[in-house]
Amino acid sequence: MNIILLSGGSGKRLWPLSNDIRSKQFIKFFKQENGEYQSMVQRIYGQIKAADPDATVTIATSRSQVSAIHNQLGDNVGISVEPCRRDTFAAIALATAYLHDVQGVPEDEAVVVCPVDPYVEQSYFDCVKRLCERAAEGDRNLVLMGIKPTYPSEKYGYIVPASGKGAPNPASSESAANGASNFDGTNENASSEAAAYTFTEKPSKEKAEEYIRQNALWNGGVFAYRLKYVLDKSKELLGTSDYSELFGNYANLRKISFDYAVVEAESSIEVLIYDGEWKDLGTWNTLTEAINEPVIGDGVLNETCKNVHIVNELGIPILGMGLKDVVISASPDGILVSDKEQSSYIKPFVDSFDQEIMFAEKSWGSYRVLDVEEGSMTVKVTLNPGHKMNYHSHEKRDEVWVVISGSGKTIVDSMEQRVKTGDVVTMEAGCKHTVIAGDEGLQMMEIQLGESISVDDKHKYDMPE
Repeated sequence: MNIILLSGGSGKRLWPLSNDIRSKQFIKFFKQENGEYQSMVQRIYGQIKAADPDATVTIATSRSQVSAIHNQLGDNVGISVEPCRRDTFAAIALATAYLHDVQGVPEDEAVVVCPVDPYVEQSYFDCVKRLCERAAEGDRNLVLMGIKPTYPSEKYGYIVPASGKGAPNPASSESAANGASNFDGTNENASSEAAAYTFTEKPSKEKAEEYIRQNALWNGGVFAYRLKYVLDKSKELLGTSDYSELFGNYANLRKISFDYAVVEAESSIEVLIYDGEWKDLGTWNTLTEAINEPVIGDGVLNETCKNVHIVNELGIPILGMGLKDVVISASPDGILVSDKEQSSYIKPFVDSFDQEIMFAEKSWGSYRVLDVEEGSMTVKVTLNPGHKMNYHSHEKRDEVWVVISGSGKTIVDSMEQRVKTGDVVTMEAGCKHTVIAGDEGLQMMEIQLGESISVDDKHKYDMPE
């Protein structure tokens, strides 16, 4: 099975844990049986591999997320990097061309596209696998997943059977219980025949209730097709299906959604029904419904608290008393204390904040900013075992490294030096330098000193031989 995971956006509605660098899908919320926590992307990747151990996974994402993906999933996952944001059709066309031109996937093979962040049961990916099989074996251009609604939501689009045609009620379908019943038909916008369904955007609550009475399904943004289908659509709508041309001219491509550009205009569609748990964890309100413990990190709630969650990444305790329906989230980037329902409306406030990113995951580990002063910055750096930073230099600042745990080696202007706990390494501005962690990993304090300290003051070089 070929699968493309769409991993766009910063998820600012989960501030202060998510930001432009650290998106929501990389935050480790979900406790495993071994006591360790995993992120949305780790959870969904594991579910894909459980459904199909041989699945080829490609993540369509921005450059800023590449390091976090490698950090959490390793180097075996494919990545289609979007040079900038151009909506979902361009992203899917680029990823499809990447599979064909870079990964060598034949154009008659099928691929499934789905978002990276739904909270779902394992049966969801059994249905995803069935979508891929139907796209490969069937005669329809698109195979969509429709999700059986559990309430009249105003947050999702709907797949609505047109009157007179009536899709089967998923609840009464024997195959729906296994996550793969289907109904199909033609789109009234693309055919003179009577339509069997229409697509809608986010409706009012009253309209959503009406749709549900018509056996409508949530549109979860999951669909499958043969590569050739989207490659041809890319030629038609973007002028080319060549990966190099799409990538090189990405900023000038039409900005248009896949739903509008393709799905709503397509008459040859099949819909499979997923009848299981499905949650969009885009806000603190919905996320806390999926977290199976009230406190993550250092925190205490007294017995009078009801429906309260604490997620704390700071090294200091949080105490909650007498609270109801509240989320408390703390990280180096800020502290949120909010009524759960109101937490859905934080994005405009977060957009107004102008602050430096205080924590980020990199392909080699992570860093956390501890202190910022005029002319200095103190950062705690964690390198994973056997990993290294890029060989680089800074023109406008000096740096001092103090190893606080682990061991490894540094390279400063091509000179190697073994380092261990307690060692100090100094680099003047202009020095080329890197650090390589040993088998047990390495942690160090990095003190940056200079009149101008900026993330843009970094020049990368090839490693010395």
